[in-house]
Amino acid sequence: MADGTPQLKRELGLRDITFFAITCIVGTRWIPAAAHAGPGSVTLWLLAALLFMVPLAVAVAALSVKYPGAGGLYLWTRNDFGRWHGFLCFIVYWIGIAFWFPSAAMFYMSAGISALGPAYAYLAESRAFLLGISLVAIWVALGTNMIGMKIGKWTENVGAGATWLLGALLVAVAAVVWSKRGSATPIHLAPTWNWDTISFWSTIAYAMSGLEMAGLMGGEIRDPARTLPRAGWIAAAFTTVFYAAATLALLVILRPGKISEMNGLAEAGESAARVLGLTWLTPLIALLVMASAVGQFGGLGTSVSRLPFVVGVDNLLPAAFGKVHPRWGTPHVSIVTLGVLASFLLVVIQLGDTMRAAYQALVSLMVINGFLPFLYIFGSAWKAGKRISAISGWAITLLAILCSVVPTAEVRNVWLFETKLAVGTAAVIATAWLLYRRAR
Repeated sequence: MADGTPQLKRELGLRDITFFAITCIVGTRWIPAAAHAGPGSVTLWLLAALLFMVPLAVAVAALSVKYPGAGGLYLWTRNDFGRWHGFLCFIVYWIGIAFWFPSAAMFYMSAGISALGPAYAYLAESRAFLLGISLVAIWVALGTNMIGMKIGKWTENVGAGATWLLGALLVAVAAVVWSKRGSATPIHLAPTWNWDTISFWSTIAYAMSGLEMAGLMGGEIRDPARTLPRAGWIAAAFTTVFYAAATLALLVILRPGKISEMNGLAEAGESAARVLGLTWLTPLIALLVMASAVGQFGGLGTSVSRLPFVVGVDNLLPAAFGKVHPRWGTPHVSIVTLGVLASFLLVVIQLGDTMRAAYQALVSLMVINGFLPFLYIFGSAWKAGKRISAISGWAITLLAILCSVVPTAEVRNVWLFETKLAVGTAAVIATAWLLYRRAR
């Protein structure tokens, strides 16, 4: 990019970017989904870490040094494969995160409200209430980050801290439950192979993504060449331990069949509270779940907003996207646009099916659009000489995309589900082509 490009402020040190990476990677919503699939999920977590997250960490570290600055995967793809491919990678990834927002909001708000106790359970099943509170959570998180990373980074730090506490709490409670009555689930670590759980394989891999988000913040990290690799390895180690330990904790408390994908944390909390006589347990879980959610909304929203900013500076989007706020020093137009799109998708995806089926459609669209850019990321890693990482990353990426189109048992109208996936993915690619042609 030419001299005179608007400069973002370098506010992030090792602690901040490590917490930021953890917040972007770790999603507490994947824990009940993993526990629902059975104890074999622990093996899948370890395989996904070895075959996907470690290669991704290697790729991000190498590419961040090769192409320093804000923009991450767009910068890498543009420089290695050309402007159209960079633009396509940006649009698909950006809209994939826009699909992530409503699906995450639906989960976290439902799980948090359910954990408050039976008196509030009806609210978790109310579509109108969930839509309203989800929209509030999204805009609170994006709003704090719009006024600057000096303030907004504490949203991510609090979210990461809440995630750490939630994981430690689940493990501690499960250990006490084990000592009192043993494990509710026989721990056999061989994965279960059936059509009901195959779509979960893609979410296992997706749950291990997020390190590329840290690469998007390259223009705001102090000494990124040294800081990013260290933060990536710390975050990767924590993520693997967190997912495996938290999944085992839920399985100690409840059997897989009694753990639902949306409300499993609340169900496990209620069960443990009855065994241990801890009335405060489920409200504490609700608080930690919601705090981790706001942190994750802020982390992903902030990092992804840097993509339209860099593309706007590159003159492939209207000039407003390439400007920073004169007072806050943030790409405010990009942040607001992401919030508007995520809010729109949250409402539209509800049409024509149950709330749980709508959630599954959002998750599958999120996975498909979220993984397509990894084909480019690992292609750039191949060009950077990281061949083993590229091959492993490509293999897991393709497997995840294939698995994501398999409907779960909660989807009653398979044709509607598959149509939403096909139309949604085609619309994203068509949008990229039309916008690119217009810009050219």
